Amino acid sequence: MLISFSSVVLASQLFMTVADGVPKFDIARGCRADNTNTSGLGTGLDESTKRCMGDEQAARDQLQAQWSQFAPSDRAMCTTNATDVPALPPSYVDLLTCLQGQQLARKMKN
Repeated sequence: MLISFSSVVLASQLFMTVADGVPKFDIARGCRADNTNTSGLGTGLDESTKRCMGDEQAARDQLQAQWSQFAPSDRAMCTTNATDVPALPPSYVDLLTCLQGQQLARKMKN
């Protein structure tokens, strides 16, 4: 699958990772892009964007509080998964879900 250069450039502007900390995503831009792609006619766009931003901020706050509790390998893998699709904006909700899933899998394994 070929990825256009412009998609890569756009995706690289949506996030910036911070070593050993929660990555920085542009949630406003990501929520606007997500709602533009899914809302069709744009009805309720402002409300959907606000709801998206609220969900993303809550997930980011939870990640900030729990980041050190997740295994470094899981943090690296889930961050890569959350950011490696240029056409999709990175999401704290997706990152948190991935990390919680990995944490649960480790507990079930033991």
